[in-house]
Amino acid sequence: MSDFMNSGTSGSLTAKLWRGERMCLLGMDVKDPEPDFVGFSIEVKSPGKKTYSPLRNRIAFSYDKPATDAVNGFRNYASLEAPFQKFRWMHFPYDPKDGTYRYRITKQHMPSDNKLVAGDSKVVDIPLSKETYSNFLDIGFTRSFASSQAYVDKFQNNPHVIPSNTASGLSFDKTKSPAGVYEWLGFEAYDLLFSALDEVVNDKSLSLDVFAYDLDEPDIVARFAALGSRLRIIIDNSASHAKATNDASLAAEKLIATAGAANVHRMHFDTLQHNKVLIVKKKGKPIKVLFGSTNFSFRGIYIQANNTLLFTSADIAGLFSQYFDLAFANAPGFTSNALFSSWHAVTVPGKPDPQICFAPHTSADLSLGPIGQAIDQATTSVFFAIAFLYQTKLGAVRDAVDRLMKRDLFSYGISDKTSSLEITKPDGSVALVPFAYLAKNAPPPFSAEWSGGSGINEHNKFVVTDFNLPSARVYTGSSNLSPSGETGNGDNLVVIQDQRVATSYAINALRIFDHLHFRARMKQASTLVAHDAQQALTLQKPIAISGAKQSWFATSYLSGNQDQRDRLLFAH
Repeated sequence: MSDFMNSGTSGSLTAKLWRGERMCLLGMDVKDPEPDFVGFSIEVKSPGKKTYSPLRNRIAFSYDKPATDAVNGFRNYASLEAPFQKFRWMHFPYDPKDGTYRYRITKQHMPSDNKLVAGDSKVVDIPLSKETYSNFLDIGFTRSFASSQAYVDKFQNNPHVIPSNTASGLSFDKTKSPAGVYEWLGFEAYDLLFSALDEVVNDKSLSLDVFAYDLDEPDIVARFAALGSRLRIIIDNSASHAKATNDASLAAEKLIATAGAANVHRMHFDTLQHNKVLIVKKKGKPIKVLFGSTNFSFRGIYIQANNTLLFTSADIAGLFSQYFDLAFANAPGFTSNALFSSWHAVTVPGKPDPQICFAPHTSADLSLGPIGQAIDQATTSVFFAIAFLYQTKLGAVRDAVDRLMKRDLFSYGISDKTSSLEITKPDGSVALVPFAYLAKNAPPPFSAEWSGGSGINEHNKFVVTDFNLPSARVYTGSSNLSPSGETGNGDNLVVIQDQRVATSYAINALRIFDHLHFRARMKQASTLVAHDAQQALTLQKPIAISGAKQSWFATSYLSGNQDQRDRLLFAH
């Protein structure tokens, strides 16, 4: 067992666990499945628990009422009686704890109608520590579930958690929002961001340098203000943020009053100051840095799909500190400094060796070329989440994604819109999903979802190649991965060649993809006749009992099919 994956085999059953950030991906495979094989039950023994608890399914084999009434979006059915008819499953511990999680995966059979018999079973365990690499790197994702059945269930679709488009976020009263809603929506990114801020606020020996783009979260600005002169901040003043009534300008005025005018600068490089960075210093020396795609704003933390990285490394923080000092001085021609013209490698014994690239630079190929090459050279899989991909018509990344859409390689992609992008692969499988939510036409039994307000919802910018191989790579940061951004914006990119990190990003991409793909299927279900809708919400029995034309697992064993690649990729 490694510290991020583990597998085992029992008879015809193979099970593999993959560590995600506060979640676990389970991949299952069956050699030569029997005709009466009807799925997998999964039980978990959490740290400190003495007994197993079954994971639960939303659908079952039969109901005592119409399926459209019995299936209400809740996980009503234990997988011991309603097994999962998928070859992978995601487990989100309700209250995640550091420690080892033990999973018991069991094949379930139905030799006669409504009679389940357990088959091969395997116990596999994995440590799900909250920190990605202790005392070096922690990765955090936002939940991005404001538009979800979970948000309907937990917070009744309450839209009063973010300000309206015309209101100032800095004066928004968060205390009137449902208890716990911000921690839930912001998820790990919220924890990383506010933990870092509170550490600096509470330790007078620490100071903070900040790059900010969108800036309207009042609790964040309040913590900046509490630092007084221990804060230096650069806030974007491009066209969208330059007006005196914009929250970025209002925040700047507030911080000038607390930190002093000399410590608050406005600038926009050639086009945008697009970084979202916190650099923590102790007695003037950089010791850690937080960066990623997450803006310090309501939408950035609570609505959008975003990611954040926190490096506890003087060397990595030092690179960002050099970058900040150059931008803070804003001397004529400062972007011609050598810092902008290459990737910068940092070697830390026993840890992943990241490389960092700062924009803007003369040629976008410096930063985007390696990403395009990584996509083209991938041999097992590519996962990507690129917010403005639909706006990017050319460049190394867009060109490589276009080629990827035509390859048989297993790939999943997410963008806020698809526009002219192809969305299916040669075998007919879905390769790219746009953001979507179940609106007023949500098919029964699913509830209508909140849109999350006006604005984009998928804001991640990352690419993961070959996550299951030692050559696995992740590219991420604030960059929109577009040529214009790389030559005009203040931005950052990091590449990390490391399976543990790549697995975290791949699992998050898979989580978002499945979440959005489910919405697309539910919208399609609204057009089904009652009989087909009933079948769509019911587990499939063996062909000998149901009379169906093919088993639920048939496509997962078709050579060259995306379902087959899915089954093999995550279980082996």
